[in-house]
Amino acid sequence: MKFRNFKMVDYVVYGRGAFNQLDEIITPHRKNGKPMVFLVDHFFDRKPLVSRVPAKGNDTIIFADVTYEPKTTYVDKLAQQLKDEFGSVSGVIGIGGGSTMDLAKAVSLIMNNPGSSADYQGWDLVKNPGVYKVGIPTLSGTGAEVSRTTVLTGPTKKLGMNSDFTPFDQIVLDPELTTNAPANQRFYTGMDCYIHCIESLEGTYLNEFSKSYGEKALQLCQKVFVQKDTWDDECDDMLMMASYAGGMSIAYSQVGVAHAVSYGLSYLLGTKHGIGNCIVMNHLEEYYPAGVKEFKYMVEKNKIEIPAGICKGLSDEDFEKMINVSMGMKPLWENALGKDWEKIMTREKLRTLFEKL
Repeated sequence: MKFRNFKMVDYVVYGRGAFNQLDEIITPHRKNGKPMVFLVDHFFDRKPLVSRVPAKGNDTIIFADVTYEPKTTYVDKLAQQLKDEFGSVSGVIGIGGGSTMDLAKAVSLIMNNPGSSADYQGWDLVKNPGVYKVGIPTLSGTGAEVSRTTVLTGPTKKLGMNSDFTPFDQIVLDPELTTNAPANQRFYTGMDCYIHCIESLEGTYLNEFSKSYGEKALQLCQKVFVQKDTWDDECDDMLMMASYAGGMSIAYSQVGVAHAVSYGLSYLLGTKHGIGNCIVMNHLEEYYPAGVKEFKYMVEKNKIEIPAGICKGLSDEDFEKMINVSMGMKPLWENALGKDWEKIMTREKLRTLFEKL
């Protein structure tokens, strides 16, 4: 048996106020007057955080439009813009939620790899390391800060650039940056983490590595969303570590049914990842009975409305597109249902599931 040789993030700094060390952290990586590019979630445009970004000289701040999840066309456009203006850059620093961090990882890679980001959607297709890259989450839950993928919607599929060159060189985990996040947004990204844990811990790929991280992340999610009655700083601290541990858990295993189905939703309807996972999880009693029961309790306790009926009125062609994208997520299905997953999750059964959403 061959074991996975797992590439991790090189450097991690954690703590309230850690963002203030960013200048000191990136200074040694500045090269020959080439700029640092700060890719900042457009949510922060004209907000106080921007004034704290340690931009110098010809550094550039780009407000990333993450209204929709990252598309390969947007990655290519940003990378081309930087190549045209600067030739090359010292590094790319992503500040924001999972979509912004995925964009930063993808742009970093395309700065040093030819062609379109769509050419690298799959497993281990990236040939060259990207430019130096830093991930700074301002929402907790996606695990994008530690994952070896950058999830992109391309011309024919929604699939990550999964490679050993994808993880960040540095992450800055500062729970202060997540203070005052909108409650719905916080819940949806927190549930992304919770669902990671359920899918990892109940999957066929499970081993002690993924189990150790998954159990800790699950415990932290339960403290935040089940046991606590009011949101406070401790919740932000715990959820940031849950996101990290949840991301580490799936790094050595995989996610499962909720993620595989939500990829189809996102590809066709543009449904955001966290919300998509919640919409699907609401209907997965057959696969994760205990997890779905607790999930529904958390939804009710936190007074969250999960959208329903989003697949009403879709054409047969629309359903086929979603089914094709979801069925393409083979490692996810195998983790969830085993090697014979195609006998269990037929196209007809998947269609029935989509119709419930």
